[in-house]
Amino acid sequence: MATSHLLYLHGFRSSPQSAKARLVASHVARHHPGVLLWCPQLPPSPRAAMALVAEGIAHWPQGDGMAVIGSSLGGFYASWVAQQAGCKSVLLNPAVNPARDLARHIGEQASWHDPEDRFFFQPEFITELLALDVSRQPAAAAELLIAARGDELLDWREMVARYPQAHQQVLEGGDHALSDFPAHLAEVLRFCRLGACRTWSVESEN
Repeated sequence: MATSHLLYLHGFRSSPQSAKARLVASHVARHHPGVLLWCPQLPPSPRAAMALVAEGIAHWPQGDGMAVIGSSLGGFYASWVAQQAGCKSVLLNPAVNPARDLARHIGEQASWHDPEDRFFFQPEFITELLALDVSRQPAAAAELLIAARGDELLDWREMVARYPQAHQQVLEGGDHALSDFPAHLAEVLRFCRLGACRTWSVESEN
C-alpha cells in the first residue's frame, strides 16, 4: 500500500522552515501531488506538541497509509507517533534521551529561524518527555535510521543502540543538521513509499 499521508516533525528550536523540511515539502509538492504532507510548528511543551499531532492525524489512514519523518527531537517524537499509528518512520539524527539532554536548556530559548521568536522551556517539560519515551517497546513498523558520526550535538552510537531493528545508515562525518540531506532524500522517500510518483532526480530539487 502506497503512503498517502506524510508527517514531518522538526527538532528543538527548529520549525517548518528548516532546510530538510522545506526540501521534503518541495519534493512532495512537485512529484507526489496526491500525497498530503503536514509539517506543523510544534509548541515547546512535548505533551502539547504530541496532542497537536494526535489531533491532526486522527483521521489519517493508519499503518501503511502514512509515514513520519523526524529530525533530532522530532525523531524522538516520530517514534512515539509511529507507536500510536503503527506506521513506518524515518529518524534523522534522532534524540534518544531528550529528557537528559534538554535539562540544561531549561529557561528562555530562541528559534533558530527567527531569533525574535522566543519561548520558555519549562522544567515540567522534562517530565513530559519521559512520558513519551517508547524506547522499551518494540518497533510498531519499519524504521529507517540515518545517523552521522560527526553529529556535534548527539551521540550516533546511542542512536544505533536505540534502534537495533532499524534499517541503519551511519554516515562518516556529517553534522547534526545533516547538511548533505539532499544526497539522502531519494533513500528517505523510497523508504516512505509515497504514492503517485513522477520522474525526478535529486538534482532537480536544487
